Amino acid sequence: MAFPANSIGKYKIGRTIGEGSFAKVKLAVDSTNGQYVAIKTIDKHKVMESDLKYQVKREIRTMKLLHHPNIVRIHEVLGTKTKIYIVMEYVPGGQLTDKMSYAKKLEEREARRLFQQLIDAVDYCHNNGVYHRDLKPENLLLDQKGNLKVSDFGLSALQKPGCTLTTACGSPSYVAPELLTNKGYDGAAADVWSCGVILFELLAGHLPFDDSNLINLYKKICRAEYTCPEWFTEDQKKLLSRILDTNPESRMTIPDIVEDKWFQKDYVPACGYEGDEIIHLEDVNAAFDSIEQEIASEANNPNSSSFINAFKLIAMSHDLDLSGLFEEKSKYKQTTMFGSKNTINETVKKIEAAATDVSLSVERTKHHKIRMHPKQKMTRCSRSYLDISAEVIEVAPTDCVIEVSKSSGDLQVYEEFCKTLSSLLTQKSGVPSQMEDPEEVVVDSKYIEESECSEGKNYTENKDPRGYSST
Repeated sequence: MAFPANSIGKYKIGRTIGEGSFAKVKLAVDSTNGQYVAIKTIDKHKVMESDLKYQVKREIRTMKLLHHPNIVRIHEVLGTKTKIYIVMEYVPGGQLTDKMSYAKKLEEREARRLFQQLIDAVDYCHNNGVYHRDLKPENLLLDQKGNLKVSDFGLSALQKPGCTLTTACGSPSYVAPELLTNKGYDGAAADVWSCGVILFELLAGHLPFDDSNLINLYKKICRAEYTCPEWFTEDQKKLLSRILDTNPESRMTIPDIVEDKWFQKDYVPACGYEGDEIIHLEDVNAAFDSIEQEIASEANNPNSSSFINAFKLIAMSHDLDLSGLFEEKSKYKQTTMFGSKNTINETVKKIEAAATDVSLSVERTKHHKIRMHPKQKMTRCSRSYLDISAEVIEVAPTDCVIEVSKSSGDLQVYEEFCKTLSSLLTQKSGVPSQMEDPEEVVVDSKYIEESECSEGKNYTENKDPRGYSST
């Protein structure tokens, strides 16, 4: 299906109001009724090349499922051979961040009203099994009447009953402490924590947890180290202390928040619509069909790799590990992290070369994991088991993180292997080493890894100044 250059179906296209790596968001007008809409235009090739099809489907399915006055709606999905068009509700007031930038802190009455609307929207999401996981002012829009609307469900998850989420994602200053332990967590409790951070910011004009050093920031979050301004009332302090509880088991729930005395003042609940309608994805499925057929005809590469999560990288690194705040570290496993400025396949070859140099045999396993053992056979008298493994995780097409670990065996061989690998990683393919250290790996916190309890993999979002995110 082809559309005129200045239109998409019945929609007349206007100016760009948002732009990201894979998409642009444009203001448009429905020619049948004159209603303004926002249309997100997604590049199919980039989505499929980055294996983000299921992430796009999940965001569309989630936003179709939710019908609440404080949540941005999707009207329909259109597609051509190269583009996907998501037609959304247009929210003219921009981000809550814009309001905060000039208003600084809000008056108590206004802050409470927006917080009430946020809680209503999040409660509705949770009742429909949806957990946002990236609540922050940038993802909260304001309509022409100043009412709040939640947007950007790109990191959302559909949590099954009795199941925990495992993907650590979101924005550093708003993330709940349990997400930093690299373990399972409850999506509802994590969203409540983010709501508490937003409430503090509305009332104080600044974040409760803020530090230019990411590790120091996470330590403050894990210990709930924050100071309330002098103008905070006792009711406000009490409510925040119960929401910003580092223990998710004792943290305030949404029903508890709704019953709070401070919250109840001037409270007018906003009711969502019952989710009786069946959610159909035929439109978005059809939008992907042509590009899938095209890709299927190309060379098949079964060894697809996933992007590393910044939270997982922190949990993997001993120097950055925050698990000591919660549990005792293992005394036996030895782990070393490397950064590689090579593709994932080139990195694997360098690991194999380093293993050969120190007389280790290599056994490849799935998902770019490698196990190494001594080549010579062990005798009963001189049995010295050696178990070294390496995992390669792609950060970007030419940037990888390598985690090398030794669970048993000779420390000297392990150190020799690490030294050899470090030397090889300084060399680009076919280029002699310049005797420089492997470059430090920088990871964007919006790279995410799929939860076991949600559909597909998460995806990277770039924010635009009007509050419409672009995949």
